[in-house]
Amino acid sequence: MPRPRPEKPGPGQESVWDYPRPPRVEQVTPLVTIRLGGQVIVETRDVVRVLETSHPPVYYLPIGDFVVGALIDADGSSFCEFKGTARYLDVLGGGEVRRASAWNYPQPSRGFELLRDRVAVYAQAMDECTVDGEVVTPQPGGFYGGWITSAVAGPFKGVPGSLGW
Repeated sequence: MPRPRPEKPGPGQESVWDYPRPPRVEQVTPLVTIRLGGQVIVETRDVVRVLETSHPPVYYLPIGDFVVGALIDADGSSFCEFKGTARYLDVLGGGEVRRASAWNYPQPSRGFELLRDRVAVYAQAMDECTVDGEVVTPQPGGFYGGWITSAVAGPFKGVPGSLGW
């Protein structure tokens, strides 16, 4: 499939087609909240975003900001050519368990050191994820972990036919 036509960003929006490849890592301060099983399992302004062409931002939060017991090592790992080897984590909250629904990079590659001791979570596996009070929409496709808000314009990788983007 050929590269899609980027949507024109509205006022205050970023186009994911302006994000770089390799990805950029940046510290930001929105209030990010995740709920699971009716419980807030993390609420923090200590946030790092990873921005990559055609992807909505992936939000990485400090492991230490999650409630105790919310993150447990899970089976599995994956490799990113930019960030390195990821490990997976189960997420627990309010008596609910979401298997391998979070990941982190214990030894991130050079240039991605800000990700050390941080975790990203698949929004579709949680009850609710918010950025500054706005409920996020999960990035399409089962593999990607970006969070779509009104601040970003697409189209977004993960929709059917986007494998070659």
